[in-house]
Amino acid sequence: MKLKEDVLSMVNPSTDSMLKQTHSRYALVVLASKRARELLSGKPCRVEKRASKFVTNAMEEINEGKITYEIKD
Repeated sequence: MKLKEDVLSMVNPSTDSMLKQTHSRYALVVLASKRARELLSGKPCRVEKRASKFVTNAMEEINEGKITYEIKD
């Protein structure tokens, strides 16, 4: 069971801290994936790059409040 705990601790930033920036897990996933695609296409990263993966950098931006969104009716 130790392996599972190690894998869960590798998610950084934590899902709980990123959920403070969004209203749901679904919104978090959509926001992170859209932002990761923007980074992949060459948009500048709004935080210090700590990882080579676009999704990780997108999650860092969300966690630090650098990426916002609005819900359209």
